[in-house]
Amino acid sequence: MTHEHQGGARGWSAARKGVWSRLRFTSLRLRLVVVFGLVALTAAVSASGIAYWLNRESVLTRTQDAVLRDFEREMQNRAGALPEHPTQDELQRAAGQMANSSQRFTVLLVAKDPDGRTVYGSSGGLNGFSLEDVPKSLRDAVTERQKITSANKYAHRMYWLRTVDEDTPYLVAGTRVIGGGPTGYMLKSLEPEAKDLNSLAWSLGIATALALIGSALLAHAAATTVLKPVQRLGVAARRLGEGKLDTRLRVSGTDELADLSHTFNKAAEALEKRVADMAARDEASRRFVADMSHELRTPLTAITAVTEVLEEELEFEGGGIDPMIEPAVRLVVSETRRLNDLVENLMEVTRFDAGTARLVLDDVDVADQITACIDARAWLDAVDLDAERGIHARLDPRRLDVILANLVGNALKHGGSPVRVAVREESGEDDEGAGDGGTVVIQVRDHGPGIPEEVLPHVFDRFYKASASRPRSEGSGLGLSIALENAHIHGGEITAANSPDGGAVFTLRLPRDVSARGSGEKTGDAGDEGAEGDA
Repeated sequence: MTHEHQGGARGWSAARKGVWSRLRFTSLRLRLVVVFGLVALTAAVSASGIAYWLNRESVLTRTQDAVLRDFEREMQNRAGALPEHPTQDELQRAAGQMANSSQRFTVLLVAKDPDGRTVYGSSGGLNGFSLEDVPKSLRDAVTERQKITSANKYAHRMYWLRTVDEDTPYLVAGTRVIGGGPTGYMLKSLEPEAKDLNSLAWSLGIATALALIGSALLAHAAATTVLKPVQRLGVAARRLGEGKLDTRLRVSGTDELADLSHTFNKAAEALEKRVADMAARDEASRRFVADMSHELRTPLTAITAVTEVLEEELEFEGGGIDPMIEPAVRLVVSETRRLNDLVENLMEVTRFDAGTARLVLDDVDVADQITACIDARAWLDAVDLDAERGIHARLDPRRLDVILANLVGNALKHGGSPVRVAVREESGEDDEGAGDGGTVVIQVRDHGPGIPEEVLPHVFDRFYKASASRPRSEGSGLGLSIALENAHIHGGEITAANSPDGGAVFTLRLPRDVSARGSGEKTGDAGDEGAEGDA
C-alpha cells in the first residue's frame, strides 16, 4: 500500500508539473488562450455595455414619457377644473383622483385659497409626498415665469428630473396649470424598471462570462491544433541534437507548418549525410594514422637496433667511428629517436580516438610517483618538488607518469628554471563532482617568460607550435594533447595559465579514486607509454 501511495503521489506530481509546464506564462499555448480571452472579453464587455446602455435609456425613456404624459393630462383635466383659489379639501380630492391614473404616481398640489393662504393637497396624505421632497432647483424652475414669445406660448412649462433616495430611483416632475391655477408635483418610483435593468445586467454578465469561457476553450483547441506540430518539431530537434540523425517528421497537409516539417526533414537528411561523410573521412584518417604507425614500427625497430649499436660505438673510448662521419651518425641517432617518439605518440592518439584506451588502476603515493618520474629522466637537479608523502590516490600510474613527463618536460624545455612541482589535496565538498574521495591537485610552474595570450587557447591542440618560425623542433606537438587525454580518461582536467609572478602554470586535477567516479577498474594492455613530447 505504501509503494502504491508513493507511486500515485509521484504520478500526480509529474502530471501537475506537466500541466504547469504547458501553462507557464512563456508558453505559446497560454499566450494564445490569454489573447483569445482578452479579445473575447473586450468584445463581450463592449457589446454588453452598449446593449445595457441602449436598453436602459429605452426603458427609462419609455416609462418617463408615459408618466409625464399621464401627469400632464391629469393636470389639465383634474387640476385645470379647479377654481383659481381652491380650498384644502378640493386640492386633496383632486390629488387623489390624479393619483388613481394608470401610472400610479404620487401627486402634490399647491395653491392659494380664497383667503390668500398656501394650501396643499397630497395623494399620500399629510405625512406623504410633501414640498420638501421636491428638489429646490425643480421648484424654482416650475415657479419661474417664462417670457412669452413666438416660440414659447406659455409662461410656465413642465420640468422633471431623476433622483435616487436610499438606492431607489425616482422620477420627479412639476408644472402649473395653463391659464392659471394650482401648481402640481409628481413623484414616481422607478424601482421596477431598476430591477428589470439589474436583471438585464446580470444576464449580460453571465453571457460575457460564458463567451469568455467559450473563447478560452476555442483558443485551447486552436492552440492544440497549431502547437502540436510545433511540439513534434521541438521533440525532433532535441532528438537530432542528441545525435539521432535518422529523426524525421511526418508531413501532412499543405500549410506553412507542413512546409516547415518538410524543410526540417531535408535539413536532417543533409546533416545525416554530411556527418556520415565526415565520420567516414575521420575513420579513414584514423585508420591511416594507425596503419602508418604500425607499419613504421617494424622498420623502426630494426633501425633503432642499428642506431643503438652506432651510439655505443660513438661512446666507445677507442673510437670505432670515423671522425668525419661522426656528426652524421649522431644526427641519425637523434632523428631515429625522434621518429620513434613520434610513432609512439601517434599510436597513443589513435587509441584515444578509437576509444580503446583503458585504465590500469592501482593505489599509489602521489609524491613517490612524481619523484620516480623526475628521477627516471634525470631532472632532480632542475626540479623543486613540494609534495608531502601520504597523499594516496587510485589511478593509472603509467598514464600519470606520461602526464607528469609531458608537463615537466615542457616546462624545462620552454620555460625557465627552476621548475617547481607542488601537490595538494582538496576535499570533495570544495570540489563539486569530485566524488567523496576528493581531488589531487598537481601544479607545474616554471620561471620563464610565460605563454603568450594568443597561444593559451591552443596549447593543448594537436601539432600546435607557438613559434611558426621554428616549424621543426624536438617536440612532436602531441605531448600536451596526450597529457590532456590521459587526464580526461581519469575524469580529471588540465588547465594552463600565466602566474602573476611570471612563468607558466599548468594545473592537473585528478580524482583520488577514479573507480568511484564510474570509470571502472579495467585491466589489460593499455598500450605503450607515450613519449614526453611538448606542445
